[in-house]
Amino acid sequence: MLNYRTIFLCVFFLFQNAFSQDVKKEVKKKRPLISIVDLFKKKDTLKANKPKLKPKTNLIAFPTLGYQPANGFTFGFISQFSFKEKRENKISLLSGGASYSTQKQILSYFKNNMYLKDDRYFLSGDLRYYVFSQANYGLGTNIIPWDATFKKFDFNSIKQPMEYNYFKMHETISYNIFPNFFSGVGFHIDSYSKINDTLLDVANEKYTYHYNYSKKYGFNDKQYSVTGVSLNLIYDTRDNLINTNKGLYLNSNYRFNPKTKQNPYNSSTLLLESRYFIPLSKVNKQHVLGFWTYGQFLISGKLPYLNQPAIGWDQNSRSGKGYTQGLFRGTDLVYFECEYRFPITKNQLISGTVFTNATTASDVDQNLHLFQFIQPTIGVGLRILLNKNTLTNFILNYGLGRDSQTFYFNDGEGF
Repeated sequence: MLNYRTIFLCVFFLFQNAFSQDVKKEVKKKRPLISIVDLFKKKDTLKANKPKLKPKTNLIAFPTLGYQPANGFTFGFISQFSFKEKRENKISLLSGGASYSTQKQILSYFKNNMYLKDDRYFLSGDLRYYVFSQANYGLGTNIIPWDATFKKFDFNSIKQPMEYNYFKMHETISYNIFPNFFSGVGFHIDSYSKINDTLLDVANEKYTYHYNYSKKYGFNDKQYSVTGVSLNLIYDTRDNLINTNKGLYLNSNYRFNPKTKQNPYNSSTLLLESRYFIPLSKVNKQHVLGFWTYGQFLISGKLPYLNQPAIGWDQNSRSGKGYTQGLFRGTDLVYFECEYRFPITKNQLISGTVFTNATTASDVDQNLHLFQFIQPTIGVGLRILLNKNTLTNFILNYGLGRDSQTFYFNDGEGF
């Protein structure tokens, strides 16, 4: 069974091996990149088709087998279309897919992060429809007792399964007002329907976290939706939003949700996010140290249970590696992740990563504040290059948290 000592030795070996290659061989002539697709092409074909300049558009589409702890194995397809209006512009990305999971879930999505009109406009959107199932574990990051020894806590003791349909439509549009600085507005819908709280048995007084919270604050425990508008401020100097080698991304989103028939409260929330990438080598730009921090805060009013911030519900569904999606949820949530990315093979077909993250979530009902309980994770990962023009990778990650371990494989970086 893997433990922290095993992870540390793996991290040390990979770090030393990868970085020593860079230090000892500072060659001026770079080796050509090789993607997984190139392995199935003839060498003379590769030379004949080698572009002098990177193309302005790239399309990736293929059937996929994936895995996430909350979904089990998924079978379906993914597609990614990236483009530049001009070669000097920033990369824009459209991605979509649909899959069916071994947990009998239907997962469909379409996402966009686009720079348009010579980078004057930035559009960011997240559209999803899920026929979904996910367990609830209560609110706050104190759900794992601090006196629990490693791998001894039984999550089944607090696990409460739930089924529901989820529709999400978030879209923001921002305008460039200063170099790399954007300001704009957004529209947001989060709708939860056909909620089936599996363990709920009101007749026999067997209640759940979701039911108790909903009844206490006047939410319908079978369906609800939150619709709102937002004001956004964005600063972005990233060189490549698909796989960033350097740059800084800052995002501030203030959202107001008016009272509706499906939502009995006026509410407002604030999202603050930072992503910072530091190149560690002048020879190979794929040696990168990345930092990702975000906080979601309830400013006023109340949100329904499932709409409160939780790990794994960011745009890429990658936060909280080491714990299952939705394990930590609360009134407010702060998340931090640090990741070192490095090439393993000289042609960068295979690269690696080591990471650590931490989550803290509050709960008003328990008078539990942020940073009273912090849940950490460490992990390692491998990357296989899918597209050498955009540096899109197929990723494999293993995360180890307190009394928890998870394994993932997906396409694209988490942040």
